[in-house]
Amino acid sequence: MDEREWLAERFEETRSRLRAVAYRMLGSLSEADDAVQESWLHLSRSDTSGVENLDGWLTTVVARVCLDMLRSRRSRREEPLDAQLQEPIVRREDATDPEHEALLADSVGLALLVVLETLAPAERLAFVLHDMFDVPFDEIAPVVGRSPAAATQLASRARRRVRGAAAVPDADVTLQREVVGAFLAASRDGEFDALLALLDPQVVLRADGESVRLGASSEVRGAPAVADTFKGRALAAQPALVNGAAAAVWAPGGRPRVVIAFTITRGKIAEIELLADPARLRELDPVVLND
Repeated sequence: MDEREWLAERFEETRSRLRAVAYRMLGSLSEADDAVQESWLHLSRSDTSGVENLDGWLTTVVARVCLDMLRSRRSRREEPLDAQLQEPIVRREDATDPEHEALLADSVGLALLVVLETLAPAERLAFVLHDMFDVPFDEIAPVVGRSPAAATQLASRARRRVRGAAAVPDADVTLQREVVGAFLAASRDGEFDALLALLDPQVVLRADGESVRLGASSEVRGAPAVADTFKGRALAAQPALVNGAAAAVWAPGGRPRVVIAFTITRGKIAEIELLADPARLRELDPVVLND
């Protein structure tokens, strides 16, 4: 085996971790794949004979690539996804794909990704690398161009914002499915009070551009308004798993048209996301579960 083949093999061994780092940094699967590919190009062009920890070196490389992408995004004042929605990952209930498991670790849901999007690029990098992947601050510091103490402060500031703004989603998928199942049943039966009981008082319903075109409101806030929106509506929605959490899919004729993603916190529905963009749905490949 020549050196390039050996490097390619080592790169494939760490691809899942690199993609997980990039996804948390960028909040977009397509951009994460671009960052991982750029990292491979960097590796293939570099002399790594003096590198003792190739996994750590690659993590640093993909972090630098993501940092540049985040800074470029901010300089152009672009949002990566419409309506501030992050790209969900759909997981089959019996999935054993290690790449999906890596991406779905730490109960990273839509709520946390939305909060991460509000952080400055350096804060996001320090928080993701240290708090999610246990990278030491001595290794993070050169990436953000700060001292280890300053990198520690970046992560601490990001941590306070995350804790203050993002409720931790319930990780129990069985509980999630019970809540979503009850919500769908109440919606089908037009039971307003039952819907209200399942919703957090400050619940937010957001819809992507295609869902709005189909007639949904781009944003609805508050339990009464969201309950009224769904009362008697989800007649054909079927349960599914989205982003490792219970969800629903409207698939007339077996063709997915709308994914309904839920963020459930303390047994209540805190956020609902309507995703109907055809290109996005083709990437998601949602799997309908049995009621």
